[in-house]
Amino acid sequence: MKVNDAVWGALLLLLAAALLVHIQSFPTIPGQKYGPALLPGVVGVGLAVCGLLLVIKGLAIRRAGEHLHWIRFEAWTRMPRRVLAFAIAVGVNVFYILSVGVLGFIPTATIYLAALFAVLGVRLRNALPLALAVALVIHYVFYKLLRVPLPWGLLQGIAW
Repeated sequence: MKVNDAVWGALLLLLAAALLVHIQSFPTIPGQKYGPALLPGVVGVGLAVCGLLLVIKGLAIRRAGEHLHWIRFEAWTRMPRRVLAFAIAVGVNVFYILSVGVLGFIPTATIYLAALFAVLGVRLRNALPLALAVALVIHYVFYKLLRVPLPWGLLQGIAW
């Protein structure tokens, strides 16, 4: 899918505006010139400048007739298997967000990875053990080595 730069620029401008409006509520630090809104404000201004440049570029390309559509779908969007793969890639992320707190990291990551492996063509008998092994390795690295607290969910009784 090809999206005209003016569309992306407009989205960046909206994001920058939302960020700049939001940081107005950040508190000031007494006795200091700079507060917690400084860095997000600089990022917001940078986003606005980039967004404006993209809008200008996108409109110029459109006027020149090089790209007449705001959004043009590529050939892969007419292939049902690839559209399904894209939908599953988005869907597993939504699934993770909604279920990791209830199921816990290990079961959720196993389902997540098994679904991605399956859509990428890995045989199911290989996908499930591989997904579980990868989920356990990721859990070990984050939970034990990096000390990132991951939710246990259903496995709370056997938490190590």
